[in-house]
Amino acid sequence: MPLITPEKRRRGIYILPNLFTTAALFAGFFAIVQAMNQRFEVAAVAIFIAMVLDGLDGRIARLTHTQSEFGAEYDSLSDMVSFGAAPALVVYEWALKDMGKLGWIAAFIYCAGAALRLARFNTNIEVVDKRYFQGLPSPAAAALVAGLVWVVIDNGIAGSDVRWYACILTMFAGISMVSNVLFWSGKSINLRKSVPFIVLIALVLAFALVSSYPPGVLFGLFVIYALSGYVMYVLRWRKRRQRPDARPVAEEPRAADTPPE
Repeated sequence: MPLITPEKRRRGIYILPNLFTTAALFAGFFAIVQAMNQRFEVAAVAIFIAMVLDGLDGRIARLTHTQSEFGAEYDSLSDMVSFGAAPALVVYEWALKDMGKLGWIAAFIYCAGAALRLARFNTNIEVVDKRYFQGLPSPAAAALVAGLVWVVIDNGIAGSDVRWYACILTMFAGISMVSNVLFWSGKSINLRKSVPFIVLIALVLAFALVSSYPPGVLFGLFVIYALSGYVMYVLRWRKRRQRPDARPVAEEPRAADTPPE
């Protein structure tokens, strides 16, 4: 059974999902423009808005059966602008510009990491396990960089005062995107399935927590997510080390119709 259904192979252009993709692209471009105008907090918020819009376009396409090859390619190009070029330029103008070569090298590592991550995903789309992302997703990496900018500015600290932290975080995000570390995708969650009432209470509390201090809470959540992949990697590695005599079990082949990211 082919991975991409005949409906998705169609080269038609559907308005609704591509409208959200265009809005995400606009938010990323808007972030670049605002960074050029030294309005870094607005630029960081624009990147988070692009994240929300990017998360909606794919789900809307699947719900409305308007998936297409054009939409998939357009989404990748939009992601490169919103989560590759925009965060790299924002953090460079905000904190890394005064670091000389090291500053623009760190920004380039991030930008190249985003491009390589998207290219690898597009080429490995037929063998991915939908439960996990191979490497840190580019929206999460962008949230790390933009979240740092947002939190620091909100606390009245200049970017030059934290340039080393920004440099390390930027390179960490870039390298994480091209690593082989697995990160939970959340795609195994079935939104059409009924849930206990306690889940709705948890969602309400989550919204309340985020609204209490958006910059700090969002940045903290994405830091935890970025570290979670490495924590699970270490735990799996230790588990393998503790069973040296265990016979290796052949990995079951993944289904050919596993849906893509």
